[in-house]
Parts: sequence; structure tokens; C-alpha cells
Amino acid sequence: MKLLWSPDTATKAYIDTVRSCQVFNESGVAELVSAMAAGWNAKLIVETWSQGGAIATSIGLEVASRHTCRRHVCVVSDENARSEFITAMKEAADMNPEVLVGEPEEVMSELVGIDFMVVDCKRKDYARVLRQARLNQRGAVLVCKNANSKSDSGFRWRSVIDCGSRRVVRTVFLPVGKGIDMAHVSSCGGNSGSGSSKVEKKRWIKHYDQQSGEEHVIRK
Repeated sequence: MKLLWSPDTATKAYIDTVRSCQVFNESGVAELVSAMAAGWNAKLIVETWSQGGAIATSIGLEVASRHTCRRHVCVVSDENARSEFITAMKEAADMNPEVLVGEPEEVMSELVGIDFMVVDCKRKDYARVLRQARLNQRGAVLVCKNANSKSDSGFRWRSVIDCGSRRVVRTVFLPVGKGIDMAHVSSCGGNSGSGSSKVEKKRWIKHYDQQSGEEHVIRK
């Protein structure tokens, strides 16, 4: 995915998230992901949420989706979590985001074309959720929050990406909150980065200078 950054949209989402999250004493994760999702004009924003978890990030993603006029979906494991999440979002920010209930294998099949996704590393199945994600063919940005709490110490981005058709363009770890681990995934069919899979064909062109009579050979 070619990241076409819109600083104006990102700034507006950031400011609105700051205002919406004033009641939370958190360290900027919500504002950061909101600005990123909005600035990159994410069309389908997906997140996972566990019962009893914080909702500031969810508010930020909902703010981003409103600025881009796109879709924001929260995935939860059961109806109890769904009810708690909807109530918390309504009370904290008067928001009513879309919520899907079920296991990753079931839910992710309904979400095709994800281009911005946030998972919580406190979930034991966060890596499995990433593997099941059906990403946008043009690429995607994946975010792991609470990265310092990863249950899988051997986690590698390449282990959750289909390296046969995609590649991890770049990764970055940010010391925001309890750690944010991010990856930019290439478009479907993107090359491995060690060299283009397609070899550009060269051809020789001959040009005769009629005035001097010289022959020039040019490789194009």
C-alpha cells in the first residue's frame, strides 16, 4: 500500500481524540492510532477488544473512521463482552461502533480488505488473529498495542504474514503506553525487497548522425 499521508486529516482526528479521551489518564496510544488511521485514510479499521479492557483506543479509532467516513469494526469473543463494550463506548463518548462477535476464524472471514488493524498483545490469541486477517490487496498497517506484554516472546511479524504473496515493508516499535509494535505490509504480490522479481528488459538502439556519419549505440 502506498502511504498517502494527509496531515490535515491526521491532525483533526488527533485533536478530536484528545478531547474525547480527556476522562482517561492514558499516555497517548489512542491519539496516536487515531491520527495514523485517519492520516492514511484507512477504509476498513478493525480492532480486537477483551472484556474488562480499556476503551480509549477504541474511541480513537472511531474518531478516525468518522473523519475518513469509513468503517470501524470491533471484534469481541462473546455477547457479554459485546454488551460491556457498547455500554462503555456509549457512556464515555456517546459512540455506537459496529461490533462483531465470534472466534477469529469466523469473524475475519466477514472482514475482507482490512487496511488498518489494532490487536491487544494481552490476548493470548493475538498472533492467530493477525494470521486470520484478510488484508487489503493494496497493503495494510498492523498495530500491536501493549507490546511489552506479549505472551509470545518469540513473535515475529514475518510469522503472521503470508510471505508467499506479501512482504513486511518496515516495522517500528514505539515506547508509547505499554509499547506499540507496528508493521507496514506490502500489496499482494509485492516483491521481497532483496531485488525485483521482474527483470527489466533492456534493448539497444542505434542512431546514425547524418551530419557526422557517426553511429551511436544507446542502451535503453
